[in-house]
Amino acid sequence: MSTNTDDHDDITGTDSIDESAPLLEVSNLCTYFDTDQGVVKAVDGVSLTVERGETVAIVGESGSGKTVTSESITQLFKQPPGYIADGSVAIDGNEVTHRSEDELGQIRGRTVGHIFQNPQGALNPVYTVGWQIREAIQLHRDVTDEEATELTVELLTQVGIPEASSRLDDYPHELSGGMKQRVIIAMALACDPDLLIADEPTTALDVTIQAQILELLNRLQEKRDMGLLFITHDLGVVANIADRVVVMYAGKVMERGPVEAVFESPSHPYTKALLECLPGEGTLGGIPGELPDPRSPPGGCRFASRCEYTLEECHQGGQPSMAAVDGDDHQVSCVHYRPEMDSSVVRDAPPEEQLTDDVSADGGKRR
Repeated sequence: MSTNTDDHDDITGTDSIDESAPLLEVSNLCTYFDTDQGVVKAVDGVSLTVERGETVAIVGESGSGKTVTSESITQLFKQPPGYIADGSVAIDGNEVTHRSEDELGQIRGRTVGHIFQNPQGALNPVYTVGWQIREAIQLHRDVTDEEATELTVELLTQVGIPEASSRLDDYPHELSGGMKQRVIIAMALACDPDLLIADEPTTALDVTIQAQILELLNRLQEKRDMGLLFITHDLGVVANIADRVVVMYAGKVMERGPVEAVFESPSHPYTKALLECLPGEGTLGGIPGELPDPRSPPGGCRFASRCEYTLEECHQGGQPSMAAVDGDDHQVSCVHYRPEMDSSVVRDAPPEEQLTDDVSADGGKRR
């Protein structure tokens, strides 16, 4: 039995698909959280797209808003205190930001699959892995128990679990970390989603298992022609798996573009600082300073207080508008790229061959 479902006519059963639109389009997304200490602006004006068959990575240090951005697509964050204050999310050209919980439930799994950072926490310890995958299948598909079991075995086989039929009655605690993550991937793929969101899926795994999981995701994505939104802080992983990269800092997008363009010609000071933390470049230390308080973010560029290229203009107004660097595909949010400014001050990137070595040393390679 094939794991491929019938082609999704739409995202909820009532929508039409706009084939000319991106698979995912996030526009000026603002996701805030009410707290006793004030409103946390976790995501504050993020825009990005993912095309079918494309891998887009969101990268940034802890607290940059990567995970909240991914959770906002199908509103997996707790409401309240969280809420979408502005902006929109569209899937296949259909706006989903203000859908009901029932409609979002149809989108989750059926159109958008999620792989979470902690496989142990994502699996219910009191149910077998076979039961949990069958539940995911039958939640969105009209199949018998026998058909669901056959699909479960096929999915577990596809994600590289040997003797899959003998694993159906295993409980999560009986599996290794790598096996648990493979089960989570199987669950995410159970309904053949068009978009797969992977939030730090290899962080808790050792280097060898990380490489296996990345190769598995790459192979499955190409086979199924899915869009993949990959959340990570690991630049080596980005170089290995992504087509395009979005660099986030303090809830804002600092830079975005094709992976090779961003890695070979990092154009925002924050991107440069991240790359200089790679093995063989700089001191392997952190970036001096701290993230701004998300409850009262500063005016101007969010990175200005930690930036070695800061000018007076960097602290004025709002976050600088995106400016093209090398064509429209590579864009940066930095005052140095305004027409009247000299961007060469920032664009003195390290030599390509040295940067390539740095990325390889971190375990990644260009696709």
